Amino acid sequence: MVKSAIRKISMAVLAPAMALGATVALASAPASAAVWNTCDRYGSTNLDGYTLYNNVWGSGAGSQCTWANSGTSWGVWADHPNTGGIKSYANSTKSINKRIDSLGWLTSDYNVSVPSSGAYETAYDIWDTNHKYEIMLWMNKTGAVGPIGSYQDNVTAGGHNWNVYKGTNGSNEVFSFLRTSNSTSGSVDIKPILNWIAYTKGWMPGNETIGDVQFGYEITSSSGGLNFSTNNLTVSGG
Repeated sequence: MVKSAIRKISMAVLAPAMALGATVALASAPASAAVWNTCDRYGSTNLDGYTLYNNVWGSGAGSQCTWANSGTSWGVWADHPNTGGIKSYANSTKSINKRIDSLGWLTSDYNVSVPSSGAYETAYDIWDTNHKYEIMLWMNKTGAVGPIGSYQDNVTAGGHNWNVYKGTNGSNEVFSFLRTSNSTSGSVDIKPILNWIAYTKGWMPGNETIGDVQFGYEITSSSGGLNFSTNNLTVSGG
């Protein structure tokens, strides 16, 4: 699969390439009235210090809509065909913009409800400001999905045990941390993970500036229409 900063960040701010029907938006929204929803491929909004992206970027994608009750409570309905290749990465983004060596803490709480079918992962996607390094934290995965690169190590860091993979997508280096068992709620301490990458492994400089912390659903297939709900997601750093 192909990964790039353009895919998840730059493309997300492009003008919408297509608008799906309002009927789909209403059908996919939660029972309580959402304060925002979109079926535009690159629809986005700012809520409570977070930026939400629908972000349907992959070829062969089907229909997808994102709704939000707040910046920390939102979800996705997606109907993507059962074909190879990532179709979308609906996400919530929090800007940090601090160097690793001056970052006192970086933590997140998450609570999600995800389907038992389809092919996807629920993942954090953490970027430096130059988009040279991409750090993915896979909290759960279902179906035929896998990380870029090759297996490197097993490590316990940030409150979780991970299998770590390292590779490149041609645009940036990718460090993927796959939780060894699926989790739908909890906390993750991101700072020790950054320290392990920078100081234990030396894979990126300790003075690299962390730009955005994203959290969302990287969907390969969701045939028939599946719901992904972020019941709560907070990111805090300083």
